Amino acid sequence: MTDSTLPILYSFRRCPYAMRARLAIAISGQVCELREVKLANKPAELVAASSKATVPVLIDVDGRVIEESLDIMLWALERNDPEAWLVPSDGDIADMLGLIELIDGPFKRHLDRYKYGNNRFAEDDGGKGVDPIEHRGEALVVLGEFEQRLAKSKNLFSARGSLADFATVTFVRQFANVDRAWFDAQPMPGVQRWLGDFLASDLFARCMEKYEPWRSGEAGVKFGGR
Repeated sequence: MTDSTLPILYSFRRCPYAMRARLAIAISGQVCELREVKLANKPAELVAASSKATVPVLIDVDGRVIEESLDIMLWALERNDPEAWLVPSDGDIADMLGLIELIDGPFKRHLDRYKYGNNRFAEDDGGKGVDPIEHRGEALVVLGEFEQRLAKSKNLFSARGSLADFATVTFVRQFANVDRAWFDAQPMPGVQRWLGDFLASDLFARCMEKYEPWRSGEAGVKFGGR
């Protein structure tokens, strides 16, 4: 039986969008019923709740459906923000959202084409396909702004971590993992140190715990809390 007093979070462990939603839920102390999704066999309940049928999707106890990962982060943090992710010590929410858009927009586009190449994007540019190495270089240009910030400070908006850090680092992790030796050889000590700190954190470990795929009629896993 499911617990109707808890929000339901459909998630997938390795998805960077789902990761960042889990990070915010965990830090906020909000408790959810997590339903791990096998993307090759999406549960009918997920498809019924969200026409996009991709993770993450959160269903609040009042029936409200939140389909975007950044909106899920804000949903959690607006309820409780013990680490002040929404109040950076340098800049404000608008500044953070602007930096996040660089990752969600151009960086993610280049990341996908670098990671998947013509396996997915053979029809790009009128069927000419893509050059993964070219897109890798373009993604690196986007990270140049991150390096400028991180060369001066531990995190993107001063010493303390903020929404901007945790909404973007999961995508930088994915980028690094395509070719870790190449990434580690790049002249980006700030970005590399920042990513390493995240990967070594207890928060990351909590949010990357493995769960069996959820099956209809079964209870999900209680996730979050402090």
